[in-house]
Amino acid sequence: MTHKNSRLRPKIALYEPDIPQNTAAIIRTCACLGADLEIIEPCGFLINDKRFKRVVMDYMDKKMIKFYSGVDHFLNDKSKERIILLTTKASKSYTSFKFKINDTLLFGRESAGVPKEIHRIIKNKLKIPMMKKKRSLNIASSVAIVLAENLRQNKFINHG
Repeated sequence: MTHKNSRLRPKIALYEPDIPQNTAAIIRTCACLGADLEIIEPCGFLINDKRFKRVVMDYMDKKMIKFYSGVDHFLNDKSKERIILLTTKASKSYTSFKFKINDTLLFGRESAGVPKEIHRIIKNKLKIPMMKKKRSLNIASSVAIVLAENLRQNKFINHG
């Protein structure tokens, strides 16, 4: 993949992920589409577990993943960056939002989302519109949908 500026890349942040298969799929998506991954710990599983590594296969590159020891560490590090929270509780659709190439797209824990305090702190909140009476998409699918829109808007071109 050729990018306009390899230093500017979208970032996917996962808040305390608890399903290893989803995190593995997200690692693969980030690796294939050129995004960085940030994981806010604690995780509900061990990253070094051999079963997790088997699902991730050879897509896990430790250089593309940054770990945060907690949400406070993450928010302090991001104090001058734009964080966009993807949540079913938002009123604005991701399709009507103007993404910047170096945005951090924050996704909540599969079992519980993010705490109310994070909802209060983060200004930009977006949702993926869905059919009525449906709860939510799988987080790995949600990451792929929104990351693809960020890349489309910012004209990342695959010359592979």
